Amino acid sequence: MRRRIGGGAGGDEEENEINLTPMLDVVFIMLIFFIVTASFIKESGLDVNRPDAPTQSKPNDENILVVIADNNDILIDNRRIDPRAVRANIERLHAENPEGSVVIKAHKDSYNETLVVVMDSARDAGVKNVSMAD
Repeated sequence: MRRRIGGGAGGDEEENEINLTPMLDVVFIMLIFFIVTASFIKESGLDVNRPDAPTQSKPNDENILVVIADNNDILIDNRRIDPRAVRANIERLHAENPEGSVVIKAHKDSYNETLVVVMDSARDAGVKNVSMAD
């Protein structure tokens, strides 16, 4: 036997219905939250410029290798060079191969001053691409 609350004929129908409005509100709020957060997620990474062909490589003779030894001796083509003559030697080698770049390989115990002298000499010689090697 059912008990009637509210005293009217329509009291039973109102009591048996489930109100879905709060549940739908929660579902829509969650949907909006996931859409907004998914659009702002950005993968972090680096853009890498890869060569066109996998076998493409530069010949080793294009680069001018300058080695700075641990005692701050400057070596070009396995010859000890005076710091004042670095520019002239790089100019000569760069004239033979204008597409070449200067690669500086400095020992970890060498002075930064020697490295700066070599880099400045390479820039003064007209070489645009100067890089460091391990």
